Amino acid sequence: MPHIFTYHSGISMMTFPFRRTLVALALCLPCVSATLAANEPVGPEVRIEAAINAAQAVVQQGPRDIALGDQGVLRLPDGFGFIPKAEAEAMMAAQGNHAGPGFMGLVVGPDLQGFLAVEFSAAGYVKDEDAREWDAADMLDKLKEGTEAANEERRRRGLSEFSVVGWVEVPSYDPATHRLVWSVAARPKEPRVGGDGVNYNTYMLGREGYFSMNLVTSMDRVELEKPVAREILAALSFNEGKRYTDFNAATDRMAEYGLAALVGGLAAKKLGLLATAGIFIAKFWKIGLLAMAGAGAGAGTWLKRKKNAD
Repeated sequence: MPHIFTYHSGISMMTFPFRRTLVALALCLPCVSATLAANEPVGPEVRIEAAINAAQAVVQQGPRDIALGDQGVLRLPDGFGFIPKAEAEAMMAAQGNHAGPGFMGLVVGPDLQGFLAVEFSAAGYVKDEDAREWDAADMLDKLKEGTEAANEERRRRGLSEFSVVGWVEVPSYDPATHRLVWSVAARPKEPRVGGDGVNYNTYMLGREGYFSMNLVTSMDRVELEKPVAREILAALSFNEGKRYTDFNAATDRMAEYGLAALVGGLAAKKLGLLATAGIFIAKFWKIGLLAMAGAGAGAGTWLKRKKNAD
C-alpha cells in the first residue's frame, strides 16, 4: 500500500488577543528565516505560524473545481477553501508530520475548526465484498494495535502518545456510490496534551485506487462537523475512465487487500496522525488561518473577506 500519513501533534498552546496575534505573525516571520539560516532551534508555535501565513497567500476559494491529478475533481462549495499540496505539506511538517506522494492538499470550511486532508492512494482496484461481513470489534482491536505501534515512533521523536478509545462511527460502506466512512476517538495518554481528538475518515473507491478525505477535529466538534465531511465527500468524483465501474479485470491491477484493510489493518497507521492533530487544531488553528477574520471567526468569513480583497 502507498505511504499513509503519519501526522503528529501534542503542541503546547498559547492564547493571544487577536490583534496581538496578527502583530506576532508579522514580526516573527523575518525572525524565522534568520533563525533557520543560523541553524538555531525554532519553537513549534513559530514554525506553525509561518506555515499558516504561507497557506493564507495561496488558498483557493470556492465555488470552483479543484483538479485532483488525472484521477478526479473536487467541486469545492462556496465558502470553502483548498490549500494546495506544497503549502499544506509545510503546515503538516510544522506539526512534526509528513505526507506521502498521494497527498493533494487540505480543505478548510466555514463550519470546520479543523480541516479535511485529501489523498489519492494508487493501490489498484480494491475489492469490496468483505464489506458484507464487517467485524467491527476485530477492526477496533487492529486499530488499537496500530496506534500502539505508532506510539513507538512518537516516543523516539519526543511527541505525546495516544490510545484509541472506541468507535465514533462504526464503519459503513455504500456499494452504490463506493463510499466508505468510519471514525474512532483517540485520547492522549498524558492529560496535559488536551482533549480527545477524532479522525472522521471518508473514502471513495476508483478503478486504480481510492481517494481518502479525512476530517481532523475534536470530540466536542465531530457531531457538528460530520455533515460537512459528507458534503465534501459527495462533491468528489472520479474522471471518466477512472471510476470504480470502469474496472477491467483483464487489464487492470488488483489491490493486494480488500476494503476491510482500509479500516482495521493498513489504515491503523493513521491513528497517530489525524486524530491527534484534531487536538492541536481545535486550539491553535483559530489563532492562525481560521481566526484571521477576527477573534472566534470561522474560515468562511475569512475566505469571503480575502476573496473580496482579491
